[in-house]
Amino acid sequence: MRRDIKGILAMVGTAVFWSLGGLFIKLIDWHPVTIAGARSLIAALFILAVVRKPKLNFSRNQVLAAVAYSFTMLLFVYANKHTTSANAILLQYGAPVYVMLLSGIILGERPLPEQIGALVAIVVGMGLFFADSLSLGHLVGDIAAVLAGITFAIHILFMRRQKEGSPLESLLLGHGMTALIALAISVFLPAPVMSGKAIAAIFGLGIVQIGFAALLFSYAIKRISAIQSSLIAIIEPALNPVWVFLVIGEKPTARAILGGTIIIAAVVMSSVVSISKASRNGRAANAEGST
Repeated sequence: MRRDIKGILAMVGTAVFWSLGGLFIKLIDWHPVTIAGARSLIAALFILAVVRKPKLNFSRNQVLAAVAYSFTMLLFVYANKHTTSANAILLQYGAPVYVMLLSGIILGERPLPEQIGALVAIVVGMGLFFADSLSLGHLVGDIAAVLAGITFAIHILFMRRQKEGSPLESLLLGHGMTALIALAISVFLPAPVMSGKAIAAIFGLGIVQIGFAALLFSYAIKRISAIQSSLIAIIEPALNPVWVFLVIGEKPTARAILGGTIIIAAVVMSSVVSISKASRNGRAANAEGST
């Protein structure tokens, strides 16, 4: 039970750090590909400094998790460039659906009733959250966002397959790949305008939004299921506009506030029910063992 609680709290922390991305990106007036490359370079160096001696065995699970993560970041940047940011994040966060569909095949982890119920509530909440922003006419970008959701789900699943190992190395590899690809493309883009605000924000992205989140995520994914992880990650798009509003003053609509409330409530209730079940099962197992 204690293991589950620690895993859930670590995943909540991960989602909170991830949710800072929108705020930091709004403070940087660079091309999205340049932002993605610089963020991943800083994140990779931060993770390397923490790990010091990474266990790079280049196993199937390690490499597939890294490649899926790199594709997720690159596809999401592309989606933001070719559709609305609301469409991009909404469509990417179809990931819990893909995790549920694939987890039984890849991990043998079946969704629990409370997780299925939470997913239904999340779909309703996300619909409200972006109801004012969704628009048509962005087919290529929307497809990229959907693909980002699929690759994000694959990333979570193959991170979970490393629960007995060290999944942090997959994040190190993923950011290394992204930095190489994005920065190579950036050579052909306009040079970024350096300012104190932009530099502070890019380091915030690399160290806080990605680096700290990577440490917590690699801890959480070893302790809770891929399905539960993907559900808790939904906190990210719910909190994202909150930070933007508090710092920049971009006010969310009443629908967005209601949708965010539904999402967070669904995640909290799902987690509480799962912990309660784990506790009961643990007590039952201990009772059987003592007889």
